Amino acid sequence: MTAIKIDGAGYPIKDIFSDQFSFHIPNYQRPYAWKTDETERLLDDLIDAMGDDSSNISDIPPYFLGNIVLIKPDGNPKSEVVDGQQRLTTLTILLSVLSKLLPDNQQFLENLICQPENPLIGNPARPRLYLRQRDQDFFEKYIQISEGLEDIEEIAVQNLSDPQKNIINNTQILLKRISKKLPEESQKVRLTQFILQRCYLVAVSTPDFESAYRIFSVLNDRGLDLSVTDILKADLIGKISNDQSLENQYTKKWEDIEVKLGRDNFQELFSHIRMIYAKKRLSRKVIEEFREYVLVKHNPRDFIDNVLEPFSEAFDDIKKCDFIHEQRAKEINELLKWLHRIDHSEWIPPTILYITKHKNQPEKILTFLTHLERLAAGLMICRTNIHQRNKRYGDILQAIEDEADLYGVESPLQLSTSEQQEIMKLLKGNLYEMRKVNLYVLLRLDSLISDGFPNYDGYKVITIEHILPQNPPLDSEWNEWFTSQEEKDKYVHRLGNLVLLSRKKNSEAGNYEYQVKKDKYINNPTAIFALTIQAIKEKEWTPEIIEQRQRYLLAQLQNLWNLNLSTQ
Repeated sequence: MTAIKIDGAGYPIKDIFSDQFSFHIPNYQRPYAWKTDETERLLDDLIDAMGDDSSNISDIPPYFLGNIVLIKPDGNPKSEVVDGQQRLTTLTILLSVLSKLLPDNQQFLENLICQPENPLIGNPARPRLYLRQRDQDFFEKYIQISEGLEDIEEIAVQNLSDPQKNIINNTQILLKRISKKLPEESQKVRLTQFILQRCYLVAVSTPDFESAYRIFSVLNDRGLDLSVTDILKADLIGKISNDQSLENQYTKKWEDIEVKLGRDNFQELFSHIRMIYAKKRLSRKVIEEFREYVLVKHNPRDFIDNVLEPFSEAFDDIKKCDFIHEQRAKEINELLKWLHRIDHSEWIPPTILYITKHKNQPEKILTFLTHLERLAAGLMICRTNIHQRNKRYGDILQAIEDEADLYGVESPLQLSTSEQQEIMKLLKGNLYEMRKVNLYVLLRLDSLISDGFPNYDGYKVITIEHILPQNPPLDSEWNEWFTSQEEKDKYVHRLGNLVLLSRKKNSEAGNYEYQVKKDKYINNPTAIFALTIQAIKEKEWTPEIIEQRQRYLLAQLQNLWNLNLSTQ
């Protein structure tokens, strides 16, 4: 077995940002992902480790900032960063901020950020750190060129990509925090001295990708902060070809998808892809099962072209409720909005698979989503556990893959007779006590009673109000209509006694008499739900009225979800 040549040594930060290294972030790497929390924590740790002003810098114990893994040929400063991008980028931002805050030391710090031109020995002016191709121009303009920080406050971050937002947000937080925590110039100078002289990175280098990636994988298995998508990207892109243009092409495809979805959604997508292939609950690490169930069936190019791209398009439509087609798009997106209100997300993988298979058949998609929402709502109402849900949705994935009849009685997409009976039993009971279920059911009813497609996104909070109060005053009319505690207990939490309000109105309504409640409900008609308007048309609120309303609302749900009439 051929030995792997590995060099490793600790370097103070002043030597990391020197002519010994020219750092390059390869295109297969993930984008810069540190948020302000990580950056603030780094700064706080550095200030704490620096201590007070009483000790000499040389007497402060060395502070270890971790490892970086590099592909670095012997005698060549060019260093391809396999692991360490987040720290190197943040340290560059920190040095840039310090150069702005310390004008007397600005030139020296700028020379750490960018190698100065030296025509006598043939050194060109260049940045000491090159980010990925799509981020480097931005990074150089605002961080590595001294004038860039002057414009930092004027940048509209909402128009930037995720890594560019992180660069700007971290720069701004460092400027603010250093100025606040170290108001004196001498304190800032001391921090700079500590970082450059007493803070160390261990650079582990090897001359080729194969051995560097092995080191990368081992370090990751021991807990470094690398995501599943980071590892898969390095693995897949690295295996595509020795053709640089082809590698760049697929790197761009990968990153375009990641930018479009956003980093968190992109990582979520890979969990859903694993489920589509495995069709069962995760039992080991995602990366292990992804390789076992997904990558064994595809080479890297096939996976990116025929799995990642089409699934990401469907997933983006699902997350944004933005399926686009000249037919049925509004109804499809409305059902997606309802599915997002379900208290579990296992419905997403079957939806990704079905929409991908039938993206130009909106009628089929609408039919599928109608049945899927019925099932998902039913499983939520019955409080089905995660094991049962994973089994059920896994069976649906298998049925979609097999092109089986999804709408037959035996299909896993359909509610069984016993499930329908259980749903009706629960809906007839104390619905208010069914947390999460109660709001979904009431909103679903409100949408049925309303004209068109009501939009609930404008409400910050929607609450559930009892018309018959939970604790009515003893001298109120409620005790005339409900003559015993047993009768109150029977009806108070039932569907027929519940309406929807905004939080503000809920606090105003309280335990008032019925007519007072009605007046408060209708005080601002624009904030009233159709379900509530319908209820307050009654002149009084008696057990008979609740029973009548209960039957009507149950019939609406029964019709919506096609619950067998024999289950009444």
